[in-house]
Amino acid sequence: MRGPNGEIRPGDVVGNAVHCCRVLVGDSEETYAGPQRNGGLARAEALTPERRSEIAKNAAAKRWKNVQGGGQAA
Repeated sequence: MRGPNGEIRPGDVVGNAVHCCRVLVGDSEETYAGPQRNGGLARAEALTPERRSEIAKNAAAKRWKNVQGGGQAA
């Protein structure tokens, strides 16, 4: 499982508790997504606001495609 910031978490409750205790004691460290995040940030900086808007509109249209009404944009 991954947390909201990309940190790796065990899938079970007991394992997560053990991991949290290890982090608090200092035996283990939280790991964060590195290269993947950097690539996304670089792409976002390279895009113009118009292109980002176009990508967002296309994504919204795809999400709403199967919703009743056909997903036609106004």
